[in-house]
Amino acid sequence: MMPARRFLAAALLLSAPFAASAGDEPSSPVSWEVNAVSDYLFRGVSQTDEKATLQGTLTWSSASGAYVGGFASGVDFGTGSPDIEVDYFVGYGFDASDSVNLDVMLNRYTYPGASELAYNELITTATIAEHSAITVGYTNDIWGSGTDGWYYGLRHDWVLPREATLSASVGRTQFRDNLAVAAEDYTDWSVAVSRRFGPAEVSLGYFGTDASARASFGKLADNRLLLSVKFAR
Repeated sequence: MMPARRFLAAALLLSAPFAASAGDEPSSPVSWEVNAVSDYLFRGVSQTDEKATLQGTLTWSSASGAYVGGFASGVDFGTGSPDIEVDYFVGYGFDASDSVNLDVMLNRYTYPGASELAYNELITTATIAEHSAITVGYTNDIWGSGTDGWYYGLRHDWVLPREATLSASVGRTQFRDNLAVAAEDYTDWSVAVSRRFGPAEVSLGYFGTDASARASFGKLADNRLLLSVKFAR
């Protein structure tokens, strides 16, 4: 969402790990993640009024590549707004070739106590050679506004020494009716380094947006550092 609604990731989208290919069957069909973040950013915009929060994801995956799950995070859109976001998703991932994996997911964003903000988004991701990803998202009801929204994203990961990873991403959010959402089309970007320390994966990144985002969302779209500590199985 954003000021009036929250437009991330789950953790999904570019901030989420690349989807596993259909052939990569996990040791258990159920996986989970618990993440502590210094701010919940969704496509460059804070969903927690620049405050820290906890997030959790639970996913069931089949050997065929189909999966279903849910994501929850604290949010803060101002006085009287919801305190939590709960997303539900279903998808399918498969290897289109030896180096390209395709993933199609339908995500349902919901906000208990504020059902008028709920909406669906179809997200398609192509992962190339395991280190690059192209994402396209589409909804016909962005932030419950009744207008179309698109998201286009690129991401690349570089493997560093000492089991660290450098990631860079850029994305573009566009609306069919800017007046309906009281926001302009905008660009977001990020650069982050992550490394595993025992059972925890620690990530520190710098996230930013262009002038259009800052004009639409104020300080919620300011450039900032983001620290996250994730535990997963």
